[in-house]
Amino acid sequence: MTKVTLITGSTMGSAEYVAEHIAEILEKTGFDTEVTYGPSLKDLPTKGIWLIVCSTHGAGELPENIQPLAKEISEEKPDLSQINYGAIGIGSREYDTFCGAIHTLDQLLKDHHAKRVGELLEIDIQEYDVPEEPAEIWIEKWKDNITVLNK
Repeated sequence: MTKVTLITGSTMGSAEYVAEHIAEILEKTGFDTEVTYGPSLKDLPTKGIWLIVCSTHGAGELPENIQPLAKEISEEKPDLSQINYGAIGIGSREYDTFCGAIHTLDQLLKDHHAKRVGELLEIDIQEYDVPEEPAEIWIEKWKDNITVLNK
């Protein structure tokens, strides 16, 4: 069974709700999941599949609960070449820094040799009252890409 570790960065809970919903979808289709809320680097697998779900706080900043993980990755410079990941950002196009946090995390993971699978999803809360809806559509294609990788 393929395991997906979902990592959330959230201020108001939207990213957590999206991650939990996606975990349910993945589990119904045969994946094993773990949803984490602001984990430490030492608590995460160093190989396998991560799915980052992160809202943007303030002027494109990372939410407080994921800042320590980003700092650990920046400072410890782990080799993440055994990590395949997906990325979902939640924000508002009202701001110039729309989904800035997920772009920061995406670049940080790439800088440490993790490989993104599929397109980065940006969810505009002005367009979707329920951010889980576009995530449901995106996850179908993403999980197919993950399945192909694991064959």
